Amino acid sequence: MKHVKDSKTGSEGTVVQLLANHFRVISRPQWVAYKYNVDYKPDIEDGNLRTILLDQHRRKFGERHIFDGNSLLLSRPLKERRVEWLSTTKDKNIVKITVEFSKELTPTSPDCLRYYNILFRRTFKLLDFEQVGRNYYTKKKAIQLYRHGTSLEIWLGYVTSILQYENSITLCADVSHKLLRIETAYDFIKRTSAQAQTGNIREEVTNKLIGSIVLTKYNNKTYRVDDIDWKQNPEDTFNKSDGSKITYIDYYRQQHKEIVTVKKQPLLVSQGRWKKGLTGTQREPILLIPQLCHMTGLTDEIRKDYSIMKELAKHTRLSPRRRHHTLKEFINTLQDNKKVRELLQLWDLKFDTNFLSVPGRVLKNANIVQGRRMVKANSQGDWSREIRELPLLNAMPLHSWLILYSRSSHREAMTLKGHLQSVTAPMGITMKPAEMIEVDGDANSYIDTLRKYTRPTLQMVICILPNDDKRRYDSIKRYLCTKCPIPSQCVVKKTLEKVQARTIVTKIAQQMNCKMGGALWKVETDVQRTMFVGIDCFHDIVNRQKSIAGFVASTNAELTKWYSQCVIQKTGEELVKELEICLKAALDVWCKNESSMPHSVIVYRDGVGDGQLQALLDHEAKKMSTYLKTISPNNFTLAFIVVKKRINTRFFLKHGSNFQNPPPGTVIDVELTRNEWYDFFIVSQSVQDGTVTPTHYNVIYDTIGLSPDTVQRLTYCLCHMYYNLPGIIRVPAPCHYAHKLAYLVGQSIHQEPNRSLSTRLFYL
Repeated sequence: MKHVKDSKTGSEGTVVQLLANHFRVISRPQWVAYKYNVDYKPDIEDGNLRTILLDQHRRKFGERHIFDGNSLLLSRPLKERRVEWLSTTKDKNIVKITVEFSKELTPTSPDCLRYYNILFRRTFKLLDFEQVGRNYYTKKKAIQLYRHGTSLEIWLGYVTSILQYENSITLCADVSHKLLRIETAYDFIKRTSAQAQTGNIREEVTNKLIGSIVLTKYNNKTYRVDDIDWKQNPEDTFNKSDGSKITYIDYYRQQHKEIVTVKKQPLLVSQGRWKKGLTGTQREPILLIPQLCHMTGLTDEIRKDYSIMKELAKHTRLSPRRRHHTLKEFINTLQDNKKVRELLQLWDLKFDTNFLSVPGRVLKNANIVQGRRMVKANSQGDWSREIRELPLLNAMPLHSWLILYSRSSHREAMTLKGHLQSVTAPMGITMKPAEMIEVDGDANSYIDTLRKYTRPTLQMVICILPNDDKRRYDSIKRYLCTKCPIPSQCVVKKTLEKVQARTIVTKIAQQMNCKMGGALWKVETDVQRTMFVGIDCFHDIVNRQKSIAGFVASTNAELTKWYSQCVIQKTGEELVKELEICLKAALDVWCKNESSMPHSVIVYRDGVGDGQLQALLDHEAKKMSTYLKTISPNNFTLAFIVVKKRINTRFFLKHGSNFQNPPPGTVIDVELTRNEWYDFFIVSQSVQDGTVTPTHYNVIYDTIGLSPDTVQRLTYCLCHMYYNLPGIIRVPAPCHYAHKLAYLVGQSIHQEPNRSLSTRLFYL
């Protein structure tokens, strides 16, 4: 990318030496490889079967080969550019395989790395690992737990990738765990039906199953359940690609050798996935047989069980020391296992057994201003104790507000009211008594009461809920975010029954202040007249064809006021026009607050993968820059930074013979960055349990001319600005605000919030 600088490394901070879970490739093939395309007639969908059929001709192409299901890589060319082979299935069906030369690959070709990754995945099979989804896991060390009528198994596994970085090619290896429930989706449907508490059993089953992830062991793939088709069953037919009809029972028997014994069961619907890129064509929905789908993840009952969640965390949330030890064992196993060693030697592939040593720098924590005092985060990235008795930066008076509570929650309502009166005074919030209203407790009673008592002057509504029923919560939020736009706070009754109720109410009061347009603190930065924007996307859980993009922008120089808007569109559509509308609205609010336009806009974009970077650059970054020039051709500069949270790189700080997490503010911008990118890692937050996950940042567009030190310092400062936590978070605040907004819309209200709420953080 044109803006990538000759020097992408900063110099600020205290230098520390770290270890990363990367292992150098110290030997790899130095010969030309030959790529062939492989085609099957009739078409074979099962990847394992494609491999089995091709292997019938192994003597013709030799042991030194790599097959990815569609193409074949050989160290020596075949005698002919195009060959046809006949293979036989177990059912004695003949399949014609066409192998046709595609191109030569030099040892330095990026395509070779993809094949090395495929080759490396074969080592897991030699170690008796099972593929589950994309990764490999072993049953040998499975941990079994039983709770709430469900058997659970935790499998240990690894996620690996071989990539080219700044100075070397490395193997990144991290520990992964797969949680399996020993029940099928059909078992779940039967159990839920037997325990149904309403007259509409199908609706209850559907509500509990939608959103679940199921695993089909016949192809080791996972699918999200988007709906249940109660009208169809496995005996129904569908059209194959050649136009012929086949029953689901026969299809799964022929394609996957799976026998369906329960004929009268509904079918699960998984919406087609979108191809990589910001645009794409939706695939047809996939229909699955519940009996062949295994449940993964946790049920709501298990999530609410503190003891089982603690037990799960003990096995899956590894400390830096345990993670380092587990990975070291894995790398040593690769060296010690004879079959693995022979496979890798066949391709002259060898890895260093030592963790990669990389330098990092620890930045200073930002100066935080609240009231008239300046404080800093402690070594754990927290400043809650330092601001406990300080007034808020901008306290909003609360003169007109409601507290709605169910009949069973009267005592908790009085507790909330009393604590609010005592904790708000030190914050600087002036508060008049709330209007207390008792309701029956069901969703309709809350909505009916709100219709009756809401008025234009109302500033806040608090709803104390008898339990965490999602339908009730969604109804309240939908009404107060769309039809009757008033900031609201929902609190479950049991939350106020806890011993630490006063501390909880203090946090509620702070949230209320933010939702009314107030500010808790500010952070000192060295930039002037710069707007910061966060963008993140979330899929609507009701309509998976819809995608919600949250857009949140700072609207004053102090970064204490924000403009929030969401865009609802079909999944895969470009955001260009909608982003221009959002940006214009945010700039108008900035101009109103500051009496002039900002000079620069810095965008933090979450929710995209590496394969989408070019499309993101072309369709969002450059077009946003073009739009800014139409407003002011000479004054606006723009930087566009991609935020990536789901990464497998981990860093360890060695302390004697022990290993610790790097401290908050640790920046890594060498060794594991990419030649073609302007990128860096930041460990911004502190975690009490487990190994901290760094966040990866990639500056894909920059007309501001941000130096590495400036962009790293600003990014870290913004991680101090999330008002729901007096501590440093993992991503810049506008990015997390955008996620919270998109999440609320996608989970609960399913439509655009009323624009009158746009200048308040109503979604906290």
